[in-house]
Amino acid sequence: MTYDLILAGAGLANGLIAWRLRQVRPELKVLCIDSQQSLGGNHTWSFHDGDLSAEQHHWIEPLVVKRWPCYQVHFAEVSRRLDSGYASITSERFAEVITQALGSSLRLGETIAELGPRHVRLASGETLQAQAVIDGRGVQPSRHLVLGQQAFVGQLLRLQRPHGLLGPIIMDARVSQGEGYRFVYVLPFTADTVLVEDTHYVDRHTLSCDQLREHIADYVRWQGWTIAECLREEQGVLPITLAGDFDAFWQQAAGQPLSGLRAGLFHCTTGYSLPHAVRLAQWLAEQTDMDADRLFTGIREHARQQWQAQGFYRLLNRMLFLAGKPQDRWRVMQRFYRLSPALISRFYAGQNHWRDRARILVGKPPVPVDEAVRAALRSSPRQFENPHESS
Repeated sequence: MTYDLILAGAGLANGLIAWRLRQVRPELKVLCIDSQQSLGGNHTWSFHDGDLSAEQHHWIEPLVVKRWPCYQVHFAEVSRRLDSGYASITSERFAEVITQALGSSLRLGETIAELGPRHVRLASGETLQAQAVIDGRGVQPSRHLVLGQQAFVGQLLRLQRPHGLLGPIIMDARVSQGEGYRFVYVLPFTADTVLVEDTHYVDRHTLSCDQLREHIADYVRWQGWTIAECLREEQGVLPITLAGDFDAFWQQAAGQPLSGLRAGLFHCTTGYSLPHAVRLAQWLAEQTDMDADRLFTGIREHARQQWQAQGFYRLLNRMLFLAGKPQDRWRVMQRFYRLSPALISRFYAGQNHWRDRARILVGKPPVPVDEAVRAALRSSPRQFENPHESS
């Protein structure tokens, strides 16, 4: 059989692509392949109401496990509630809904030995042909990107008593900072279950998972909660883009269509990838020709638009990572969260206009001015003597 489309990797981006195509293009022969035994891995993906259009909210709704009308942030000098909607998708719900929808179009537990724009060879020796293959198997190292890291461990905890939270805490930086910007992220799924995630924006992740687990236990005790049991644990290291050469990065792909983190499709400051994955899935569902060359060109141009739109955020990342002391990075974020709720919402959606950008930069900076200027000007990988390449 020759497929119309093979999706290599069954993570967020490719899972959404396969699901959306099944919804609106059921005539297409699509196959999604992953080496894991379940679709979507072990993750929690979240997004703000303003990140998606009304249509996108509608078709992604079956995947959402929890919505909240507001969220909180906490810093040493600022605590704030923002009345902006927030929602989360768990890998369990993701796998349940999409696995059932795909049926035989999903092959799990299959190791991919080699792939090209129009074929996949499995470790078993079986070769599969398609009009196009999209590689969505996570971040790939590239010397053409300069990256920091967002490292985290999260635990879904059942507590002995209700936690009392009305909504998520998406940043609690009232914790010891260490060698980077550290905060705790809290999602209250039920009255007595919370996801508590210890997160670090660092040049290089050096802390062990055991250390991050200890941080979580310390935070839970500080909140006055008592753990009944740990239901699930997730961990990861997300890329935070400081600079890059877009054309060289895509030339490295050598005609291979890409998706998700592998295509650089994520918010380069927050690391949020779900809105980008939704947009790519919707874009693919609108294509009439699944030819590999056309998809490569189209996805590259889609990614180029996102890259150009995020130039300002990469500049902010350089100021965050390169100006001032690592343990003082929280001051940059604290200053940001003093700004208007509408500006903050547009920031997460990647839609800040020039007035927003001026407002973010105007005023006394929380980092040394000379260091901030030097960091802002380092926009090319060639300007970094020791580039932070992805791992």
